[in-house]
Amino acid sequence: MKDWFVYILECSDGTFYTGITDDVNSRVETHNLGKGAKYTRGRTPVILRLVEKVSGRSEALKREAAIKKMTRSEKLKVIESL
Repeated sequence: MKDWFVYILECSDGTFYTGITDDVNSRVETHNLGKGAKYTRGRTPVILRLVEKVSGRSEALKREAAIKKMTRSEKLKVIESL
């Protein structure tokens, strides 16, 4: 079974982007090359702030959705707790 990860990036404008991947390093590089999500394309460079390993793609999607519903201050607490 493949490992899946939920990640939070901090964009150059100070906003956060949350996503999922099975290869964190490659995904962050893709974002920084301007070839990642549409949201991050104009906000490079991005900095990886959080990585959480989860038990499969389905769990990654659920955790991503939960994080995206959080306020900025809640996301900061999650980032600082790890």
